[in-house]
Parts: sequence; structure tokens; C-alpha cells
Amino acid sequence: MSKTILIVDDEPEIVELMRIFLEREQVEIIEAFNGAEAWQQIETNKIDLAVIDIMMPQLNGYQLLKKIREKYKLPVIILSAKNQDADKILGLGLGADDFVSKPFNPLEVVARIQAQLRRSYEFASPIASDSISNLLTNLGDLVLDHHSCELKKRGVAIPLSSTEYALLKLFMGTPGRIFTKKQIFENVWSEPYMNDDNTIMVHISRLREKMEDDPRQPVYLLTIRGLGYKFAKSVNPT
Repeated sequence: MSKTILIVDDEPEIVELMRIFLEREQVEIIEAFNGAEAWQQIETNKIDLAVIDIMMPQLNGYQLLKKIREKYKLPVIILSAKNQDADKILGLGLGADDFVSKPFNPLEVVARIQAQLRRSYEFASPIASDSISNLLTNLGDLVLDHHSCELKKRGVAIPLSSTEYALLKLFMGTPGRIFTKKQIFENVWSEPYMNDDNTIMVHISRLREKMEDDPRQPVYLLTIRGLGYKFAKSVNPT
């Protein structure tokens, strides 16, 4: 089934460049040139992934991203000339799945789009009936539901993005195992690791905000200094 990708940028040349490269991938392209127009497209079309700029008229990329995350789980890649660490951390912290700085290599952006679509497809795919015994992963008072792709804590559902689900599936599948940043990135983002610590750090932080009683003192998703992260083997429910 063909996927629909929304490209949002107030520079028509950028939109046209991405269209040329993405049409080779046999996907449908929808264009928008400001944040308000992009939001209208999201509300009226089934969008599988959005690539958005930050500096746009009417509704900037950060504002658009906040609106998207209030209602939709679709993968979002930020493509922006605002390339300082603070800009990237803010974008990821608001719910972006990836961040690419301008100037960019269109082939790299296409590869990142493909990786996000693969993960999103897994996130949304129905699970075969013969896998019913593997629908849940239980650890302490947390339950990762692989059918709804939700995390439940003490019976309360916590919605996850596709990236957050992929991270928890990795960690909770082998509790106690330490994953290096390289292993995390290559497993979840399906790309070679290029010392992209901010991306991992921000997503870990978002997960802790959702699942920990006190994100400043995590008991589930633990940092192992100098090595990486692991999920606790056992946690006493409070």
C-alpha cells in the first residue's frame, strides 16, 4: 500500500527537491508551505509521515509539532536550518522522531524516512493469532501491550509514539541487559550510529517522564554511566 508523506517548508525549492527524490520511492506526496496549511492537510488526509521545517509563517514547526502530538502518532522528521543542539533537543522533546539539519543530503533524508516508515508499519501492524502468548511484556507494575502498542502502568494506559514503543520493546524484551548508545540507535533507528547522543537522550527523557514516578530518580529505565542504558530486571510496585 502506498504511503502518503507531507512535506512542509516555506521554501518551494526544498519541497520540490524532496518531491523529486521521494517520487522514486513510489509514495504519494502532499505539499504545504506554512504551518497552518500543513495542519489543514493533516486534518483532512491520512498522512503516514510528515517532514517539517521550523521557521515557517502562520504556525512555526514547533507549534505545528505540538498540535500534531496532541492528536496524532504519525512519525515526524524535522528538517531545519536551526541546527544548534538546543534546537534539536527542543524538537525531539516536543515529540519529533528525528531531526535533520540543513543543508542536507536528500538521499540521507529519504533513508531516514524509510526507516521511520518501517518502524511505523511494525507499530501499526496487527499481530497474528498464533502470537497471542507474546502480546504482553510484564515488568513490575508496567505492562507493554504489543497489540495496542501501549504501555500500562498500574492499569492506566500510557500512549506511546512509534519510537517510544520501539525503545521499550528493546529494553523490556531483555531486562537487565545493558545496551550501548550504538546498539540502541542501530536497533531502533535502523541506521549506522554517528554519535547522535542527543536523539537517544531526549527520547529516554521523554519515556521517563511518562513511566517513572519521579523522572529525576528513575527505577525502571536506568543509566549505566560510561556504558549506556538498561531496564531494571525487577521493581517493587509502589
